[in-house]
Amino acid sequence: MTAYSIMMPFAPQRPEQLLPFAALTQWSASCLWQGQGNVGDTHISFAHAAASGFRVPMGTSVNLMPFLHPYDAALRAQTLAATTGHRFVAGFGPGAAVLQRGVLGAPYRSQLGAVREYATIVRSLLEHGEVHLEGEYFHCGMQLARYPRPAVEIGLGVLRPRMAELAGEVADVAITWLTPAAYLRDTVLPALRRGAERAGRPTPRLVAVVPMALRHADRDPVALALASNSGHMRLPHYRDMLQRSGISVDVAADAQASGRALIDGGAFLYGDPAELALGIKEFVAAGVDEVVLNMSGVCATYGSRRTLGELETVLGETSP
Repeated sequence: MTAYSIMMPFAPQRPEQLLPFAALTQWSASCLWQGQGNVGDTHISFAHAAASGFRVPMGTSVNLMPFLHPYDAALRAQTLAATTGHRFVAGFGPGAAVLQRGVLGAPYRSQLGAVREYATIVRSLLEHGEVHLEGEYFHCGMQLARYPRPAVEIGLGVLRPRMAELAGEVADVAITWLTPAAYLRDTVLPALRRGAERAGRPTPRLVAVVPMALRHADRDPVALALASNSGHMRLPHYRDMLQRSGISVDVAADAQASGRALIDGGAFLYGDPAELALGIKEFVAAGVDEVVLNMSGVCATYGSRRTLGELETVLGETSP
């Protein structure tokens, strides 16, 4: 059965700002997801929610590898699984080349090679309590104390076929963002299966973070699509993924046309509750195991209170 979850629609400046979304997750959704924190630390916000009584399944979509050594990533993931009492999805991604250069001095020579080493270290620490890896990008010869806790699932951010194949080989969860349903069905899922078959392991769960907004008479859907996604649309790997899915964007040249292309191409869902439910069903039919409702554009434009109400509406529409 497909799960329906919530993406934290903004980076909280204070951890208590996450609590209303954790409460909605507790009552109406399967998991609370949060991206890389650029104001406050995501792991601390999650721990604060659990300590405040909202012990719900949580996941990171995604933590950027240059900011966090894989040993620290494994330690934090294990701690949050124990703290929440639920399985935790530790999602990782290499980030854009410009970010790698800013943090590390140069981009990874091989994005796939760096991700493989990172995931290998994290998995070995979590499953075996130790690791000895001297790689091109990461070195770790350490032990991590193991104790009873819920499972930690290793997730990889996936946009294109080669990363999807790698996720099939080494991850438990493939996490996509801004990817139309047809592209997931025709490109990402087959690549996941190829990687899993090559490694002789089950195909990872496919989690799609789907940006969306409810229709209202006073709203401009293109403005909402841009408020939610204009930053991602400027990054080369997102533009390439969208081009592969038949969506051409160039925010610098024509932001309005780019936002409209997202909507027309099914990367951003816009409509009344029934229409959004139909759009979400397309992701389910494409093979997605978990749909994460992302209303960051609504939140940036209208605030968190209205966003909470609209998330509740859409979750109610998707309930069996």
